[in-house]
Amino acid sequence: MSSPESLNEAGPSIALQDAAPIGLPSRAAHDPAADPGPAPAPPAAGRQRRLQAARSVGLGVLGFGVLVLAWQLAAAARPALPSPAATFRQLRLDLASPLHDNGPNDKGIFLLLEASLGKVFFGFGVAALVGIPLGFALGAVKGIKRSTNPIVQVLRPVSPLAWYPILLVLFKNATKASVLTIAITALWPTLLNTATGVSGLPQDHRDVARVFRFSRPKYLFRVLLPYSLSSIITGLRLSMGISWMVIVATEMLAGSSGIGFHIWDSYNNNNLAEVVVAIAFIGLLGLCLDQVLIRLVRRFDYSGAR
Repeated sequence: MSSPESLNEAGPSIALQDAAPIGLPSRAAHDPAADPGPAPAPPAAGRQRRLQAARSVGLGVLGFGVLVLAWQLAAAARPALPSPAATFRQLRLDLASPLHDNGPNDKGIFLLLEASLGKVFFGFGVAALVGIPLGFALGAVKGIKRSTNPIVQVLRPVSPLAWYPILLVLFKNATKASVLTIAITALWPTLLNTATGVSGLPQDHRDVARVFRFSRPKYLFRVLLPYSLSSIITGLRLSMGISWMVIVATEMLAGSSGIGFHIWDSYNNNNLAEVVVAIAFIGLLGLCLDQVLIRLVRRFDYSGAR
């Protein structure tokens, strides 16, 4: 049986071997070879992600196949409608020379899309420049909201095409009338979403800004803008979708260059396959623009960042 003195002598040495000094990490924490790093993802999780991706692709292909089948049946029932095969042949012809320019009534499909996109971006830019500051004013100042809200609610439901004849009389120019029609109709989603985002700022954010005595510019750029940025981009996304829809209608009325005029001209020339090709390009380009803005919404989502 060990004596008390031997136990006292062995105790400290055992404690020094097993424990690191208090407040300091052990050697294993600083040794890269001893750090195993993050644990690899379980094989089952990766397999599950691949299965979900394959399922999504499969369902997308299935939906597209059903659409083509319904299209083929409709073309068989109505011979005047172009079949998928006839539309594909027309698509190949369009892609063979997408940049040709043989006059105002004979342009390549890419030049037509470029002309329409220029009008869309111009009108969309005007709507953003007007809608975002006005939305901040409506959301932050109750007096401005009460005085302008009735006007907004009356003008917002007006059809885009109702503005075109008035603007055409004012400016005597079809292109300017088309651009301003886009600007007016794209204004409302940006304005209302901006106002909603600004007015939804929590009271504790305001209190913190008041405690730290933020100046008005600092309050705007450090508090209001970061909180409402996701709502602003959502409004811009909706405005872009509306702009891309309105341009086709205004170009049909204006009779000028652009994809909308091309659709109407192809219809008058009884070339419905070209109409379907133009519709497909409009949809694909609109999808690309929407995806860009969706990524911006996710990037600046305040709730996600928080």
